[in-house]
Amino acid sequence: MIKQYLNLNYYLNKYLGKLPEPPVHPVTGQPVGPQDLAPLFPMELIKQEVSLDEFVEIPEPVREFYRLYRPTPLLRARRLEKLLKTPARIYYKYEGASPAGSHKLNTALPQAYYNKMEGVKRLTTETGAGQWGSALAMACNFFGLECLVYMVKVSFAQKPYRKVLMQLFGAQVLASPSKRTDAGRSFLAKDAQTSGSLGMAISEAIEEAVTHEGTKYSLGSVLNYVLLHQTVIGQEATTQLAGLKEKADVVIGCCGGGSNLAGIAFPFIAEKLKTGKELRVIAVEPESCPSLTCGEYRFDSGDTSGLTPKMKMYTLGSDFMPDPIHAGGLRYHGAAPLISLLRHEKLIEARCYAQMPVFKAAVEFAKAEGIVPAPESAHAIRAIIDEAIRCRKEGKSEVLVFNLSGHGLLDLKGYEDYLRGKLK
Repeated sequence: MIKQYLNLNYYLNKYLGKLPEPPVHPVTGQPVGPQDLAPLFPMELIKQEVSLDEFVEIPEPVREFYRLYRPTPLLRARRLEKLLKTPARIYYKYEGASPAGSHKLNTALPQAYYNKMEGVKRLTTETGAGQWGSALAMACNFFGLECLVYMVKVSFAQKPYRKVLMQLFGAQVLASPSKRTDAGRSFLAKDAQTSGSLGMAISEAIEEAVTHEGTKYSLGSVLNYVLLHQTVIGQEATTQLAGLKEKADVVIGCCGGGSNLAGIAFPFIAEKLKTGKELRVIAVEPESCPSLTCGEYRFDSGDTSGLTPKMKMYTLGSDFMPDPIHAGGLRYHGAAPLISLLRHEKLIEARCYAQMPVFKAAVEFAKAEGIVPAPESAHAIRAIIDEAIRCRKEGKSEVLVFNLSGHGLLDLKGYEDYLRGKLK
């Protein structure tokens, strides 16, 4: 089992000589310090956020829970290869095997642990499709913490069983925007029929944390320490590929905030920076929320109310309202500063797809491989299929790797709408 998280900042600093610009205070415009972040996060996570160490040790209590499902399998999609008549070899890291059904548990567990060690009683967070909320609810249950989840309103309606899963593990779940917070009431006053967004839900979760004693905020993507925790995925994948005597030519992950892509790709990018190895990394976004593809690279707030520090990232604007697509986990206006820097330095590529071809790819994959993918992961599958077809046309037997970050067994409403011709 992996004993350490891999810190990409170490490799960027050593081999590229560049790091993401530090976040700045939303009022003063000055770089934020630990004292600015302490109301939201435990000190150990703040230290990880700015760490330049090559590796960060995984606490044994966290590894104990990782043993429930890690290492996750690296599978070869032979039936998909045959269907596509491609000489490419397609591998996928299947994170849907975790108890929560997605990769999000990889960071939910250490976040709950570090908060517990600091004496925190309750965590509050936002969730889009519900995968992050489910993972944090489970982790809070394991470590004896209360959990309050603001779930984006459109996903709250689209995915009722995600809500049930969170409640099963003891979490309180509210549709966002809600009437519970000043931020939520403000959003509803402007548009009572709003479908909600991750930016809005983040505003509510942060307000909840800073106004209630014993409560801190937990984030499932974007921040450095979240991406750090997800590198267990890529570290395992590199080892598993080496055991098969394979080397990746293309690594693909869907990208909203960036934790999925970071988890699979950062260890491969670290090796590329260290050795100069040829490698393509592709971030795949929804066409309705294409921050890396169409956004501006600038400082922006991580939430709609402007409560978070401003971060240098590719953004569509913190007030951007994406269409209510079924891939709720990708409906975020920005991208992680680390992912954004990689994009800006041309170390990764970005592309976007509309919802219909994404679901078409998901159905093809399910029929070939027998796994129903989450709509978020289906974006990576769409890109994998396109890359496999390219390899067929060019006669190249490349190794294509992607992160299947979660199953879609609680996303069947989206598949029903697609199969019945109701999906927009």
